Amino acid sequence: MAHFDLPQDQLERYLPTLPEPADLDAFWAKTLAANSGADLAMTAEPVPNGLATIDTFDVTFAGFGGHPVKGWLHLPVTRTAPLPAVVEYLGYGSGRGVAHEKRLWACAGYAHFVMDTRGQGAETADPDPATGDVAAPGFLTRGVLDPERYYYRRLYTDAVRAIAAVRTHPAVDPSRVAVTGTSQGGGIALAAAGLVPDLVAVMPDVPFLCHFPRATTFTDQPPYVEVTRFVKLRREHADTVMRTLSYFDGATLARRANAPALFSVGLMDRICPPSTVYAAFNHYGALCAMPAARKRISVYPFNDHEGGGPAHEAVKLAWLADRLAELSSIPARR
Repeated sequence: MAHFDLPQDQLERYLPTLPEPADLDAFWAKTLAANSGADLAMTAEPVPNGLATIDTFDVTFAGFGGHPVKGWLHLPVTRTAPLPAVVEYLGYGSGRGVAHEKRLWACAGYAHFVMDTRGQGAETADPDPATGDVAAPGFLTRGVLDPERYYYRRLYTDAVRAIAAVRTHPAVDPSRVAVTGTSQGGGIALAAAGLVPDLVAVMPDVPFLCHFPRATTFTDQPPYVEVTRFVKLRREHADTVMRTLSYFDGATLARRANAPALFSVGLMDRICPPSTVYAAFNHYGALCAMPAARKRISVYPFNDHEGGGPAHEAVKLAWLADRLAELSSIPARR
């Protein structure tokens, strides 16, 4: 594996024009409003996990369209007061796993909510209104001929609803919620950051779902290649497909974010090419004129799609702790 994308100095300045539909904000305001009135219907049932230091709860909440979405809520056994929470979104094709599988943030003293991914995990279904539409294998072109019916409209709404749900739990401090995720999870975290205005931190690792026009023509690796295969066979839909994707581009939605952010990128990553990650990073917070100091990217020159792996987890732990310590020193607004 070798470097194949733009040189590092050009990546740091890479600020492409992002195709943004004129009704993007109205589209998402309408989508979220249509779902925000529904009862979250959150339940959290304790389950055995075999661990002595973490309590785990089997969570169900109402996501897009009231569809039930599963998750794990992990809490430190020693908790004595409401905790800051980290909501984690998952990579492409994976679900929440088993009760003891993801425990880093709870071990560090946080409430940790792991959201299952509709249709991709084994436990959360995707009642799909686009059934019968043509699509390539996978999820990236499911309903792609209409933004209203596109798969990621449902999944991004789930992500926003997950934040609202975890904030209702008595063990969580609703004013201190961060989001994170790797690959697809990183793209979802960016979308959530652009759609939820009061997060305390965003930590997207090697994010997928960013800068679709470049990604779909620059790499032949899955999942982006699903779009290429679809348009290759249905050339007449090329413009329609790219228009739909423009409503869900993590780089575009990231422009609307205002929470401090810590990104990661692997410069040998052929699944989520570095230029697509930098497009999201360099545009992040642009609409709120975010100071450069409020966002940071950890660069791993010799890593592929694993990014920084466990080494970067240590970076994230330290960065989030500093962010929360900074918050605690800021006087409350009057």
